[in-house]
This record gives sequence, C-alpha cells and structure tokens, in this order.
Amino acid sequence: PGPGGPGELGLGALPAELRAAVQALVGDLDALFGALGLREESFAVGALSRVVAAELASYTPARNRRRMATNRASVVFVDRTLDLAGAVGHHGDNLAEKILSVLPKLPGHKTDVMVNMVELTALQTPDEACSIIAPGCLAQPNDPAAKALWESFMNLKQKEAVMEARRHLVEAASRENLPIKMSMGEVTPEQLSSYIQLFRNNFKALENHCGLLQLVLAMVQTLKHPQISKWDNFLAFERLLLQTIGESEMPSVLNQLLPMIKSYNERMQDDYTCEDFLVLLVYMYSVVGEINSGKELDKAEEEVKKALVKAICEEPEPSPLLQKIT
Repeated sequence: PGPGGPGELGLGALPAELRAAVQALVGDLDALFGALGLREESFAVGALSRVVAAELASYTPARNRRRMATNRASVVFVDRTLDLAGAVGHHGDNLAEKILSVLPKLPGHKTDVMVNMVELTALQTPDEACSIIAPGCLAQPNDPAAKALWESFMNLKQKEAVMEARRHLVEAASRENLPIKMSMGEVTPEQLSSYIQLFRNNFKALENHCGLLQLVLAMVQTLKHPQISKWDNFLAFERLLLQTIGESEMPSVLNQLLPMIKSYNERMQDDYTCEDFLVLLVYMYSVVGEINSGKELDKAEEEVKKALVKAICEEPEPSPLLQKIT
C-alpha cells in the first residue's frame, strides 16, 4: 500500500518533460478529488505509478483537501506498460481472441475479420483468398443466435464453445428440416463443415441462418489455420516466461530466447518470425517490471539485438511492419 521505499525512482530522477507531466497530472487529480470531496488512500502498481502516488501524497493543496474532505476512497494507480502485455499476449483458452488474431482483417475495419464464404457456394476453387465471393464477418447484430454464439466464443472455454456451435447448427438445421445426423463425442472442424454443407443448396435456410453460418465458418477456418499451433506455442512460452522471471534475472531469460532467433533460411514452419520475436520482447519487458541494469544485462541485450538485426536483414521479403521499423 502506498508509494515509497528507499532507493526507488523519484520525481527528481525523471526527465524534465515527464516530471512536468506528472506534476500536471497530480494537480488535475487533486482538482478532481476536491470536486468529489474525497480523502483518498493511494495504492500503486509499477514504478511510475509510485511516483505519481508519492507526489499526490506530498502535494500541499492535496494535504489541505484531505483534512477537510468528508468522503473516503481508495485509489489504485497502475502503470500503462501492463496494457502492452494485454495487447501482445495470448490469453488462454479463448476462441474469440484466436479468431480475431488469425483470420485476415475485414477491409476498412480494425475489429472484424474476413470469413471465407466459398464453402456455402457451388464454386470449387483452391484459392483460399478467393475474392469472387464477398467475405462474411463476425458482426451480426440482427441475428440473435449468432450474437449468442459470439458471446460463447468470448466467455466459454474453446471445447465448450465448439460444442455450443454444434448445438446451434443442429437446431438451425432441424428447424429447416435438413437431414442432419447428430453425432456424440468430440466436435471436430470437419464435422461442423459437413453440417454447414447441408445449408448450401437451400437458399431459404441460408438466408434465415446466414449470420450463424458466418460465425461457425470463422471458427472452422480458425481451428484449421496453420497459425493455431504457433498460437499455442506462444501461450506456452508466455506461461513459462512468467514462471522464469519470478525465479531468475532478465539476462538469463534473454539468453534462453537467443537460440530461438533464426534467420529466414534456418526457420521451420513452427519457428518464430522476426515479428513474433518483437511481440515476445514487448511482452517480456512489459511484465518484468523494474529491471536492474548492469554489464550482464547489457551483454545479453546486445546479443539479442545482433541476432534480431541479422534475421531482419536476411528477410527476402520484409513485411510492412519490418519495412516500417528499418
């Protein structure tokens, strides 16, 4: 509870611009708490949060306000670096996050994806990115069954969400009198695809359940996607990293990462790309908290930098992200 601790980062150690920003923030917070009539007790998570909380605790106008205030409140300051960990992390058994990460983005949208709809047509094409048929998407505001299924993708574990998708498909097929055979046991993407095929030649059924079919197709295409195995590898590495950071210093974690950085000609399908390593590094430095600098850390970071720069320079066709960085 509260800021403080000997030897910790203080306001005087910050760059001038950041110091001014912290002081301005403290003034604004004091004005807000004054308007609310609050006498706050501050808690902090992270180095910069402790500086803000310490400044607020010692700010003269805030001291006067706390003496006069009638309402009590607890205020928690949290460093925003943890937001980065949320953005680049792979968070467990969540089908919605996998769909949003794996499938290509819907043009003009940041939070929706393109669902390949060729399976619902008579068109046969080996082209996975077929542009003849308009893509489906996840947003189905006018379809109650699709909305309920999307909630399942977000809130249930993957196995349960897949079973929920099968249930919705079976109910929809039964309502349309389609010849569906309910099978027990584990639900596979192939089984769901066979259910979807039943709707293909029935235009009325397609129209009635188009939203639901788009979501189930998104799930099937995600589970069949080659990137899914890499997703699971990411998740396993992040969990191991959280355990390792608690037991050892950052240099040893970086040294474990070093052999995994491979150039284009050395990489296999399941190996991490340069972009993958940038994501992992952002995650690592976001969750590790305060780092004790020293020669050992400098050496480990320099080795990782060299390996990463070499890998980036040897990419035959750098991605737009790598082009932007270089």
